[in-house]
Amino acid sequence: MTQASIRTAIVTGAASGIGLETAEALKAAGYRVFGTSRKPAPDLGLRMLTCDLTDDASVADMIETVVAEAGRIDLLVNNAGFGISGAAEESSIAQAQALFDVNLFGVIRTTRAVLPVMRAQKGGRIVNISSVMGLIPAPYMALYGASKHAVEGYSESLDHEVRGWGIRVVLVEPAFTRTSFDRNLVRSDRPLDLYEAERAGMEQRVGEAMKTADAPEVVAKVVVKAATAPNPKRRYTAGPKARQISLLRRFVPARAFDKSFRKEFRLSPIS
Repeated sequence: MTQASIRTAIVTGAASGIGLETAEALKAAGYRVFGTSRKPAPDLGLRMLTCDLTDDASVADMIETVVAEAGRIDLLVNNAGFGISGAAEESSIAQAQALFDVNLFGVIRTTRAVLPVMRAQKGGRIVNISSVMGLIPAPYMALYGASKHAVEGYSESLDHEVRGWGIRVVLVEPAFTRTSFDRNLVRSDRPLDLYEAERAGMEQRVGEAMKTADAPEVVAKVVVKAATAPNPKRRYTAGPKARQISLLRRFVPARAFDKSFRKEFRLSPIS
């Protein structure tokens, strides 16, 4: 098998969690996998590249390295991201911009860098890791939720733009997943006392949900499915909870959904 015939994948945020499990699952499926992380990371059986997704030059250098070593890029999995714990007005504009610079503009940077390669190949696939928080409200994680809603809209629109070159853009939507995401949440930088009690309650509820959350392998398996399907769906939910939430959001009347949602997350009831 020649170098050019081996399917090549890039997975951002591959040092741990969903990214690492996805990289390993793709390797098992026959891909040559390049993982990225913001800081230098051990290869762990994968080719790891240091890449700052907030820097255009760093992203361009990463793509150039992959093409130089592999000769092609068949798959890009945009997984890297982080969350902020706090009410929407508790984050400064600078903190909000920092989150969007990774969660949304990081996706845009890597996508812009890889599209010319995929067009030249006349094919490729981009899988963007979204979240059920891109479908439903995310109180006390509003900025994270907003970034995932933006990724949803960007991906769906882009998919229509690039199909003529044999490129597809697909979303994978997990629910809570057992990773270090909750422990790595950044605290809002402008906390307000009036939100303290409800914010603490929401953080407790998220911590409880993480105890029974899906393993990252569940998401990785869905990514492989989304990457290899001959005629992919636009969206793939990952795990039973995500499927349930997606169906409820689509078919339950808004008022009933809101009432159930607030009860689930122990927010003050609405009249």
